[in-house]
Amino acid sequence: MQTPDYTAARLLDDALAGRAVPDLALAAGGSLRMVTDGVFDLLPAQAGASNTDVLLTVGIHGNETAPVEVVMAIIDDLLHGRLTLARRTRVQLGNPDALRSGERYLDYDLNRLFDGRHAAQPDMREAAHARRLEQTATTFFSSSHGARLHLDLHTAIRGSLFEKFAIQPYLHERPTARARLGWLGQAGIEAVLMHSAPAATFSYFTSHRLGVDAYTLELGKARPFGHNDLSRFAGIDRALRALLGGADDGKADFDPALPLFRARYDLVKRSEAFRLNLADSVENFTPLAAGFVIAEDGEERWIAEGGGERILFPNPTVRPGLRAGIVVEPVTLD
Repeated sequence: MQTPDYTAARLLDDALAGRAVPDLALAAGGSLRMVTDGVFDLLPAQAGASNTDVLLTVGIHGNETAPVEVVMAIIDDLLHGRLTLARRTRVQLGNPDALRSGERYLDYDLNRLFDGRHAAQPDMREAAHARRLEQTATTFFSSSHGARLHLDLHTAIRGSLFEKFAIQPYLHERPTARARLGWLGQAGIEAVLMHSAPAATFSYFTSHRLGVDAYTLELGKARPFGHNDLSRFAGIDRALRALLGGADDGKADFDPALPLFRARYDLVKRSEAFRLNLADSVENFTPLAAGFVIAEDGEERWIAEGGGERILFPNPTVRPGLRAGIVVEPVTLD
């Protein structure tokens, strides 16, 4: 195996350049090996010792670099013995092409192509990445014998009243894992959106198709490599180190004070006539006054009701047929 002078920075450079990454020994025991382009397994010294297998995804959008830097710093500490690996872990670089260019995506939003949606966009470069990620997630979790956790780490293109929030995919008939929400709160997550419909996101795919506890985490503002204030990511960094190091299993007592929201409906852009009646600077989770006309598209109008609704991910520049925002409302667990 490669000597310990191989760093996580070099690993990232090699991965983004499409070069093979050699098998690497972790100084405190265990190994790192490349599975395929942009996908790496971190294997503890004692195979089967972990009761939780962890999938970490970063770089689904190429302009969201802070999670990449956080995970690479953890890998560097594993390589050089500053952290001991206790859990079988797979790390996926979602969109290496977009990460290289610093663009959100090249042809199509990758996080709208999962759960088989890539089949409808075969000529898009992101379609190949969606297939790769689905396949490697499936093979990873197919050999799991304990609990399974997928964390898809993102940053947002706009500010948010809750800077760090999580999205729990639509669970169909599965119950909410309160202990996972408790862990998210301890990791610095300030609110959780509980989605109420199927989606084409990666966390929905692993949750619905693979039965995994899966969450999309929005951890702050999207900035280029080298321009992130990683002190703002201390909560998730600390929680991931404890998780991978075996100090916890990704579960904790649920705090009922953690704000929870339910997705009421998506604002779907039907045509180029779509108009979002919000300022370009509006932040995620901004409240919507009852009676406010949120958006219009030809004869269709979306009007806020009840006074408790908020806007999430407003983006009127998406292509027709895609989601231009989500209207959410507060909810409590039964």
